[in-house]
Amino acid sequence: MGKRRVPDLYRSPFPLYSVKVDPRTGLVITAGGGGASKTGIKNAVHFLELQLVGEHSYSATLLHSHDTDTRATMNLALGDGVIAAGQDGTCCLMKFKHGSQKKDGKAASKDAGNSVQKGNARRRTGKGDKGGQEGAAASGDMPDTKDETVLISVTDLAEVQSDLNPQDPLQKVVRFSPDLSLLLTGGTDGHIRVWEFPSLKKKFDFKAHEGEIEDLDMSPGNKHLVTVGRDFACSVWSGNQLAMGLKWFETMPHIADKTYRYMACRFGKVEDQKDALRLYTVQIPHKRDRKPPPCFITKWDGRSFLPMLTAPCGSEVISSLAVSDSGTFLGLGTVTGSVAIYISFSLQKLYYVQESHGIVVTDLAFLPEHKHIRGNNEAAMLSVAVDSRCQVHTVANRRSFPIWLVLFFCGVMVVGVVLLLQHLFPGFI
Repeated sequence: MGKRRVPDLYRSPFPLYSVKVDPRTGLVITAGGGGASKTGIKNAVHFLELQLVGEHSYSATLLHSHDTDTRATMNLALGDGVIAAGQDGTCCLMKFKHGSQKKDGKAASKDAGNSVQKGNARRRTGKGDKGGQEGAAASGDMPDTKDETVLISVTDLAEVQSDLNPQDPLQKVVRFSPDLSLLLTGGTDGHIRVWEFPSLKKKFDFKAHEGEIEDLDMSPGNKHLVTVGRDFACSVWSGNQLAMGLKWFETMPHIADKTYRYMACRFGKVEDQKDALRLYTVQIPHKRDRKPPPCFITKWDGRSFLPMLTAPCGSEVISSLAVSDSGTFLGLGTVTGSVAIYISFSLQKLYYVQESHGIVVTDLAFLPEHKHIRGNNEAAMLSVAVDSRCQVHTVANRRSFPIWLVLFFCGVMVVGVVLLLQHLFPGFI
């Protein structure tokens, strides 16, 4: 039996390192590139329009490509119409606007430069999508009617130095705080830098880890910052003061210290529990053996930071982590290109595609939980990888019976049993 195949939603002309979904507009924003090397591979941020095809499939249209010159975007975060992009040792902030313009069906105006582009530049369709209208448009057979053209404009706002490694400065992670009042970065020099947003006045700059920062996330209300480094540490900070260090292996006595290191961390909501909060961390083996040991996910109470549950998540090394908006699902990507979706409550695997991508999965993003975007899917998640592919992974809604129908059948069964007993044993009842 062959491997399960997931069709590509979109394929870019360069390696992809990050993907995000703007909850306000529904735009999918991907970024990457070939860096400063003179290979001819461009560096850009792509804006995609996602469309639901039927109940479960999707298609994507490239609306705009924003050139980033010689610097590839390795990571990005989304604010309210603002992109914070990690490019080498700097964090570049860009403002984007999404609008539409009425145009004549036969009139075609030229692009207004790199910062403004009109839609329908490039399209890749999912299963069931029809290209007839596009073919008619290309042949000039469309009627002379007014149409709406999507416009994306991108403006460079500012940039800040986010990593000061003297040898090879590189920003590894960037986040906006939940209330969008802070911009946080971590890089190869082990420093966490926090800026007030949008003023970009530096608030904190402190050494958080020995070596590279792998990941960071901030809790709602900006109360706690959690950071992950290559020094085996996962630290909880209050402002720039260390509050505590997390030790997941204390609940796993058979695992020795420093055989695993933290790779990622994310806060997540708890469905139907307004005041509850969870923290999820991923631990990967520090050294690879001939027989690969498993990676682990740990779920923590997001307020007391006590471990609640730890579960293995396969022997493929995890490379990326995502949490759905409701906190119901976790997404995992691996260095071998596999993609999985887990149930956050039990840490059980719900969905898995082995080597869906040809190489390391660099980022994941769940689609907003709106019916018009998610369709008839319980979960939908985007993945991007160095193989230049963007894919969408869906979990269809599980069919369930209404409670009144269940009760009706139970009543019918009870009546049936009573009548059967009465028939077999006259006078029994």
